[in-house]
Amino acid sequence: MNRDSGFGIRPSTAARGALSKAEGRDPEGRKRAKDAKVVTGRRAAARAIPGRQTQKGSRARAKGSGSPQRREEADVQTRERLVESAAALFAASGYAKVSVREICAAANANIAAVNYHFGGKTGLYEQVLRRAIAVMQATTSEAIEAGARRHPREQLRTYLSIFMRRVFAGRDSWIHQMMMRELADPTPALDMVVAEVIKPRMEYLSRIIAELLDAQPTDTRVRLCAVGVQAQCLAVLRSGFSDRLGMIRVDESTIDDVAEHIARFSLGGIRAVGSA
Repeated sequence: MNRDSGFGIRPSTAARGALSKAEGRDPEGRKRAKDAKVVTGRRAAARAIPGRQTQKGSRARAKGSGSPQRREEADVQTRERLVESAAALFAASGYAKVSVREICAAANANIAAVNYHFGGKTGLYEQVLRRAIAVMQATTSEAIEAGARRHPREQLRTYLSIFMRRVFAGRDSWIHQMMMRELADPTPALDMVVAEVIKPRMEYLSRIIAELLDAQPTDTRVRLCAVGVQAQCLAVLRSGFSDRLGMIRVDESTIDDVAEHIARFSLGGIRAVGSA
């Protein structure tokens, strides 16, 4: 599944075949004359990509000129529209409830474009997740860099401050909504999120706590403490949960205080575990 980290997925054989077959008929559905030249392969697929048939004016004439560079630019634009539209729809409704037709309509793309660019709905979903993963990985990387060469206590404080602020700022974003849907109704792609985001993040947190406890990161006490720290963050950051409880207000003016409280509470608990 991890075959590509960008948008460079080549069209599947089935997609190219379907698009080539589509090129065998004129706009009214009649078969072309036997002596008509049938265009297949990449050129046929290119004609089915949005922008080549629907755009008007000079832009359409320019693309029709056959310039490889312009065709490539149109392909990139189409892929971008598909990913952006799919991200919003998947976040709002979940993978199962969104159809390829809906995505293509939102992206102003030909119905065959998803198969052509991503090999199907699953491939497109993977690309959307890869965008989310890149953002979440950046949060962990920022915390690790900011805590470098500091005492483990300060590393924990730094991690909590950065994590809480980044997640709070994006808790109404499509990424947060999509991750909540993945947790509530998992798809096979959740394994990719766990392997590339959650596991590295928890391993870093475990290394900090292991130093505080003078233990191995695989020690059960370390792992329980790491889960406890992360659970506190999620409890107050989950949209709608803390707000409905009415026990604590989490907003721009209080987020740093909340992060510091979790740090003090966690450090106290870790000390208690270490002295038990």
